[in-house]
Amino acid sequence: MEVRTLQYFLAVAEEKSFTRAAARCHVAQPAISRQIRELERELGEALFERDSRTVRLSAAGAALLPHARAVTGAVAAAKAEFAARSGLLTGNLALGAADGVEHSSLPARLGAFHRQYPGVHVRLVDGTSASLVPQVRQGSLDAAFVAVPPGGLDPDFDHRVLVRDDIVAVVPADGPEAGRPELTPAELADTPLITYGPDSGLRPHLRAAFDSAGVPFQPAYATNHVALQIELVAAGVGVALAAAAARCAAADPRVTTVPLSPRVPYAKALIWRPGPHTSAPLRALLSTTTTEGT
Repeated sequence: MEVRTLQYFLAVAEEKSFTRAAARCHVAQPAISRQIRELERELGEALFERDSRTVRLSAAGAALLPHARAVTGAVAAAKAEFAARSGLLTGNLALGAADGVEHSSLPARLGAFHRQYPGVHVRLVDGTSASLVPQVRQGSLDAAFVAVPPGGLDPDFDHRVLVRDDIVAVVPADGPEAGRPELTPAELADTPLITYGPDSGLRPHLRAAFDSAGVPFQPAYATNHVALQIELVAAGVGVALAAAAARCAAADPRVTTVPLSPRVPYAKALIWRPGPHTSAPLRALLSTTTTEGT
């Protein structure tokens, strides 16, 4: 029983498809099928139940799954540790970055990572939380910085929280709301709202807050570019609901921020698939990343 064969087994089990598993492992499908057949022959039991449309684990496959993850995870951890010890770590690291990553510790940690492991090529992919999470699941990204949904992250992912913040109201500095200690959803019900688009990971937090208050959530303008939100507020279009960490609001004398009541907190985290999917470069990066907030 070889580690590579167990990696193929895990790919088929998680992708539920020999075709997708082959693409993930960068090998031809017949090669994976052959390796799985040989593993089944060695163990004396079928590991998958196959029909014309689906592939799913058999009882024997389910029994093998935790052992396969433990073995491949241990091998990956050993490789990462010795690559780091030698200081000769190389390879590729693909990271997704949703809006707000500039306010997290990730840029500074990537700087430290680059100085320690200059042989690793880092590829950054912009996107929304909704677009980046599937790419981590499919393996095209090693990890991604995304918003944590109100109900929490999928348990299939490991994660590390990098940002804890609130959503606030951004109002004209000379407007009637500017002197308020706080604003409620009810008080904003008749105000044109400017906020994130439906594909933003922060949008569900706002919808949940308005739903809890019994107030319809109907933004008049939707954009994930906070700088544009601020310009619309300054132009007198309405009130923006944006992340407090967005420094462009604090730096613009034309607008000011007012807390929402109740608070609308959110978190953003680096997420990745655990076990053998965690590449050596990602393991090295994680060793330099610390959780922010409390």
